[in-house]
Amino acid sequence: MKSLKIRIIGGSLGGLFAGILLQRDGHDVKIYERSSSGLAGRGAGLVGQRELFQILRMIGCEHVARIGVVAKERIYFNKDGGVAELLATPQTQISWDVLYATVLSHLAPNSYLTGHPVDQLIETAQGVRLTFADGNTEDADLVIGADGLGSVVRSLLNEQSRNEYAGYVAWRGLIPEAALPTEASILLDRFAFYVARGIHVLGYLVPGQQGELETGKRRYNWVWYRPVLQRDLRALFTGAEGRVYEHSLPRGELADERLQALRRDAVSALPPQFALAVETEPQPSIQGIFDYEAEHMVSSRLALLGDSAFVVRPHTAMGVSKAAGDAIALRDALSGSDDLAEALAQYQRQRLPVGREIAAYGRRLGASAL
Repeated sequence: MKSLKIRIIGGSLGGLFAGILLQRDGHDVKIYERSSSGLAGRGAGLVGQRELFQILRMIGCEHVARIGVVAKERIYFNKDGGVAELLATPQTQISWDVLYATVLSHLAPNSYLTGHPVDQLIETAQGVRLTFADGNTEDADLVIGADGLGSVVRSLLNEQSRNEYAGYVAWRGLIPEAALPTEASILLDRFAFYVARGIHVLGYLVPGQQGELETGKRRYNWVWYRPVLQRDLRALFTGAEGRVYEHSLPRGELADERLQALRRDAVSALPPQFALAVETEPQPSIQGIFDYEAEHMVSSRLALLGDSAFVVRPHTAMGVSKAAGDAIALRDALSGSDDLAEALAQYQRQRLPVGREIAAYGRRLGASAL
């Protein structure tokens, strides 16, 4: 296909993957990220899947898949902290921070712009006009929505564009390995779980923020899934200064009295090792768990990618790989046709069934988790 002016909304890994592949095919690509500070430092660890390894080979940074911490086994705790079950299932947690920074470095200079929220899109037969929050506009041949859970693109393609709350949230902590008390050292170097009625908590080591793998320089990541009524989400996602967030509560926004309540709940409900891990985190975050399945991923000049099309539950550990698969499929469709509308239709035919399958898998895992 001839060179297109492509604009990508959303600068996380899915947007980066698509941007790099399409730039290398000769397209004029820019990525607009709403956050003014970018996304560096926001991740923990992720489990690599086939599509992720494939796209890393394609863009020449397969080596970052080796920057990870190996969990030698899985252990399941009893409430008193005793080990109920041990499974020899090694698994590597790749550094999200190193992956993101390395992939970003492969994008062409000056093509990743932060602090550029898009307020409106207007699609015509000739192209797409983007209107930014500051009032500036730009025209493009193709706009890719890689803007995740709060996508502004999906509503142009789908009558139903609202995320559906799954009935529970994930409290998250990410602490220096050295800060974890010695009484909780059994958590290190393994995937640890505690599962009971209404309770699902897990934890594992991830590399340090700069990819450090040495003992003592890594980080411990814990996740505690907890049921919450939908009517209580607004209060849950209200920050210490009163700001209300739509889908989550970021680090640093939890009021101290709520932090103390969380720690008391952990002592009451969790094995002592996990309670210590929760206590050690000074700034936990809260992630709402939502579902979304797009009926349409494309129009004649718009395409959805990653979570903007299918929000899948974190139990799948497939969000990044799904986005990578979308990026590869979109690039292949565009390179294989001279007709933009037909290329986008081909992309949708290939990826709609994949997204639906992963979303259904995530719901099954979620049902068994709580």
